[in-house]
Amino acid sequence: MSTAAFQRPEIVQALDIDAIPLGSIGRYRVVLSENATGNETLVPVIVVRSEAPGPIVGVTAALHGNELNGIPVIHRLVRVLSEVYLKSGTVVAVPIANVPGYVREQREFEDGVDLNRIMPGNPRGTESQLYAHRLLDRIVRHFDYLIDLHTASFGRINSLYVRANMEDPEPARLARLLAPQIIVHNHGGDSTLRGAAAALGIHAVTIEVGNPQRLQPGLVRSTGLGIQEVLEHLGMIDDVSDPDEHEIIECSRSYWMRTDRGGILRVLPELTDRVQKGDVVARLTNVWGDLVREYAATDDGIVVGKSTNPAARAGSRVLHLGIVKQL
Repeated sequence: MSTAAFQRPEIVQALDIDAIPLGSIGRYRVVLSENATGNETLVPVIVVRSEAPGPIVGVTAALHGNELNGIPVIHRLVRVLSEVYLKSGTVVAVPIANVPGYVREQREFEDGVDLNRIMPGNPRGTESQLYAHRLLDRIVRHFDYLIDLHTASFGRINSLYVRANMEDPEPARLARLLAPQIIVHNHGGDSTLRGAAAALGIHAVTIEVGNPQRLQPGLVRSTGLGIQEVLEHLGMIDDVSDPDEHEIIECSRSYWMRTDRGGILRVLPELTDRVQKGDVVARLTNVWGDLVREYAATDDGIVVGKSTNPAARAGSRVLHLGIVKQL
């Protein structure tokens, strides 16, 4: 398979997989928008195409511009695929889906809108709506499978967990193959990229890979091994290496506990800790250091994510509580 090392990326208006040579790895920049000077906003795309037909698996990262762990996950995946024979199908990797947000080191698009809350966008809409529509239309619609890589946002941290519609057999299978610490059942019909992809008939899951605006090699490795398991399951590569063995906790649902007043917040449990209903999970003090509120777990569950930002307003997130599926 020929590689694209140091190849100058080709600028294209839309991804045309059929036009990409068989048995190649290519780099492209897909035009999704233009700024006020008329300069194009170009999204980087890496396409690894085998010599035989098969599934098209898309892996996207940094749809939120400050969620960066997915970028080295993709780099690692492409390195593996440059060394391992791709027996069938195509892998399409988008290292930075939200280029304007990434450049600004912010979660949202450049107009302040969260792209992962306005999918599938609008071809005649606002700046962010148009960008979201073109991301789907020019890149994502080609996929048979989508693995969308995220992290926690500012002031929060996440376990390595997958959100998937566990009532749909194929996304459920993908979620388990990815071997995260936690799987959370979520239908996904919520204006997210995953929901919009599912509406197009694409089998889609979301992976939350740790924390924002940083790179975490251990989580990157674990996520990469999980994606390799998916490709093995689809018959696209031979068995290369298996994920590390660990318990995978499946949750039937999850929700965020929130504060009802402002102050200095301290969340007590660590990620993946089990808590019981009534356990004190957070304390809130005022600016004088007086304890003004203790927050107790409202259900038995597991800590999927938590706030790390001490400055809490009324309504701030405290703890993402997963309700463990009963067997």
